[in-house]
Amino acid sequence: MAKEVAVKEVIGKMKSYNVGIVGATGAVGIKMREILEERNFPVKNLILLASSRSVGRKFTFKGKEYTVSELTKDSFKGIDIVLFSAGAKVSYEYCPIAVKSGSVVIDNSSAWRMDKDVPLVVPEVNPHAIKRHKGIIANPNCSTIQMVVVLAPLHKVARIKRIVVSTYQAVSGKGLKAIDELERQIEAISKGEKPVVKVFPHQIAYNVLPHIDDFLPNGYTKEEMKMVNETKKIMEDDSIRVTATTVRVPVFNCHSESVNIETEKKLSPDEAREILRKAPGVVVIDNPSKSEYPLPLNVSGRDESFVGRIREDESIPNGLNLWIVGDNIRKGAATNAVQIAEYLIK
Repeated sequence: MAKEVAVKEVIGKMKSYNVGIVGATGAVGIKMREILEERNFPVKNLILLASSRSVGRKFTFKGKEYTVSELTKDSFKGIDIVLFSAGAKVSYEYCPIAVKSGSVVIDNSSAWRMDKDVPLVVPEVNPHAIKRHKGIIANPNCSTIQMVVVLAPLHKVARIKRIVVSTYQAVSGKGLKAIDELERQIEAISKGEKPVVKVFPHQIAYNVLPHIDDFLPNGYTKEEMKMVNETKKIMEDDSIRVTATTVRVPVFNCHSESVNIETEKKLSPDEAREILRKAPGVVVIDNPSKSEYPLPLNVSGRDESFVGRIREDESIPNGLNLWIVGDNIRKGAATNAVQIAEYLIK
């Protein structure tokens, strides 16, 4: 926390920047704008960009009204930093154009995450990687971010050999249309009507879907393999074995994760709690006797990764089980991108 306060103080003394948001009318794009204002990022001028169907929409930033413009190849002239939140297809096409125009890109899509020349950054874990950028810095997957914020401090002390993670991911991770679909399905069912299914492959209300993103030939989904590959890259250790099952649940916001780790050095639950209480971006809530543990309802709107239910895995010599909850729209996307921008200008 002290380091983050120091970053904010430095930012306050620096010059201001022209900042663009691509995908400015989506759930993450809207949150990026809000967090830039919340964290008092030194914005000289804000450029909001989206597809043609969103042109003309107006948003307020620091008391001034801004109008959304159409994203084109000429949109980036004079922009210092561009936050991309418009999907991999758009990022593949427009990120290189933005860089050629002189902008530094922080991209929230999966487009560049595994590119060897693009840093994949969680500021609490590997801020040093930002220095290696060649114009594009990648923002990791939401479920990966909240997990590595918790696991990296444990890895430094005891070296994690293996990670088994099962996620319980909110519909907000799929965007505004997914939030709307869950609301409409709940309303329809309450009236005795048949719910309409459009966004998800099956009804999401009162249901659980072990299916996020497309299935791959190995039987895993893209979302699951993102967690596998991104974790190794961010934690800078290809020897860590990672396996994931990602599941969509009928929760509006915040992803939850059941995480099992096997370590080289034995860590007791108390030792793990002590390490995590001192870790940046981590909040420990772990008092099961009083039913105190992280819950999506309590974590929504926060930027930290919350962890609890820390207990020994009694099936192996050196193992721990953890329960991790994070706001996937904030820390899992928008806040992490803005934090990268803060370190970038520092």
